[in-house]
Amino acid sequence: MASEEKIRLGGMALPNGVLVHGPTAWACAVRLPDGRLEVAAEPKRFRARDVANPLLRGPARLLEVFALLPQVRRRMPAAKLPFERPQVLAAMAGASVAVRLVRRSDRVGPAAQELVSGLLSLAPAALALRGGELAAYHGAEHVSIGSYEHGERRAKEHERCGTHLLGPLLGATAVGNALAARAPAHLRAPARVAATLGAVAASTELFGWMTRNPGHPLSRALAKPGHELQHRLATDEPTREQLEVAEAALRACLRLEEGERDGGSR
Repeated sequence: MASEEKIRLGGMALPNGVLVHGPTAWACAVRLPDGRLEVAAEPKRFRARDVANPLLRGPARLLEVFALLPQVRRRMPAAKLPFERPQVLAAMAGASVAVRLVRRSDRVGPAAQELVSGLLSLAPAALALRGGELAAYHGAEHVSIGSYEHGERRAKEHERCGTHLLGPLLGATAVGNALAARAPAHLRAPARVAATLGAVAASTELFGWMTRNPGHPLSRALAKPGHELQHRLATDEPTREQLEVAEAALRACLRLEEGERDGGSR
C-alpha cells in the first residue's frame, strides 16, 4: 500500500472469526470446523459517513454495524454471531426481567434505577465475551487493525474499542432516562427514546474527541476504564491461527476500500 493516510477501520470479534469494516466495505473471515479459512467481502449498503448531523452521527454508526450482520449471515452462513449461544440468550432474557423489576422498585431513586439497569444490561455481553474463543478473536482483531494503523506490532488492547463507550454511555443514559421518567405518563415512552438517542449521540461525540486528543488528561482518564476492561475481561492473547483469521479479514477489507478510493480519485 502506498504511503498515504491509513484507512479508518473498525471490527467485531465473532466466536469463530473476525469482521473488519471500513468506510465503504466489510470483510469477514472465519475458521471452519475442519480448519479451513473462509473469507467473504462486500461493499456496505448503509454508510454512516454520509450522515453529517451531529445528533444522528452516533446512532448512525451503531446502526451501520448492526446493519452489517444480516449481510454477513447471507454471504457467509458459517459465521457465528456473539449472541447466538443459548446461554447468552438466556442471560438476555434474565437481564430484561431484572431491569423491569429494578425500574418498578420504590426503594431505588430514578437515577440509581437507570444506572443499575444499564449495568444489568451488560451481563449478556460479558457472558458472550468470556465464552469460547470470542475474547481471543477480539484480541486478534485489535492486534491486526492496530498493527496496520501504527505500522508495528500492537497489543491486544485498542484505543478505539467500543469498551471506551461504556462509561459515558451508561452515565448519559442513566441521566437521560431519569429525566424522561419525570415526563407526563403519555409522553414517557417517546421521552425515553429521545433520551437513548441523545445518550448515544453524546457518547459517540465524546468518544470521537477522545480519539482525536489521546494525550489530554481528561481523555486519558475517560479511556482508563475501557482499557482495563479490555485488558482484564474483553480480550485474550490470540494464537497464531486466530491472528491469521483476523489478518485475512483485514486484507480483504482493504482490497475493497483501496479499490473504492482509487475509483473515487479518478
